[in-house]
Amino acid sequence: MNPTQLVQRAPVEAKLATIGTKTPENETTAQTARRRIRQGQESGQTSGMAPGFVQGNVVILPADWAGDFLRFCQANPKPCPLLAVSDPGNPRLPTLGADIDIRTDLPRYVLFRDGEPDGDPAFGEVVDIREHWRDDFVTFVLGCSFSFEEDLIADGVPVRHIGLGRNVPMYRTSIPCTGAGRFQSDMVVSMRPLTPKDAIRAIQLTSRFPSVHGAPVHFGDPRAIGIGDLQQPDFGDPVPVDAAEVPVFWACGCTPQLAIRAARPPIAIMHSPGCMLITDLRNTHLSVI
Repeated sequence: MNPTQLVQRAPVEAKLATIGTKTPENETTAQTARRRIRQGQESGQTSGMAPGFVQGNVVILPADWAGDFLRFCQANPKPCPLLAVSDPGNPRLPTLGADIDIRTDLPRYVLFRDGEPDGDPAFGEVVDIREHWRDDFVTFVLGCSFSFEEDLIADGVPVRHIGLGRNVPMYRTSIPCTGAGRFQSDMVVSMRPLTPKDAIRAIQLTSRFPSVHGAPVHFGDPRAIGIGDLQQPDFGDPVPVDAAEVPVFWACGCTPQLAIRAARPPIAIMHSPGCMLITDLRNTHLSVI
């Protein structure tokens, strides 16, 4: 089992001890979600949280690795659609939310050292990265497919993992990404099982959102893209696929995790799979139609 598949219930007392618990008035659901995460009241996956607001994958790298990773994202916009890039050493992302502090505002992070999750037995998973923060860190926020799930549900297209209260299943594939500098990897995809009718509608709906992975990259036989068993995802949780359904696969923001493992930067930090940054951007603002 991949270490990041393990659900580690790490203590959150450090967050609670150092961050105020006062509830601001008139805050949006996105601000409420971030405040609860910041205070240690939420530590699980974020699918379905703060409906209407964009969620993002997070990659944090030293500045001398940031240029190569930026070019990797630009060369691979399906799995790595860029929403924002921070200034070196600045944990704030004002274009995504005035109060965002990337060091505290994700439910869980994975810390990598030399390309491998750091720590035992938590396998690098932490709930707060302030003690690991460096003045040369650059944060990248990438679009996430959780953002288009709201449109699917509103249109009557069922999203199985949300209905079951699970994380979306994610798989390594044999689809190669375009390499850039020190970064190269195969693509990771997320999967949602749908009837053929719903799959056609899902393709139409998600094509409107290229900033959050857009249309699927594959549907049908998972073996055609190197996936052997849908009930053994590399990240996230398995979901049942009924006989009348086809698996539909979207490019996934966990792709950089494979690239980081291959490139082996001395230190890197990512979101734990399914534990996204909830922003103040509206999903409707990302639609191109």
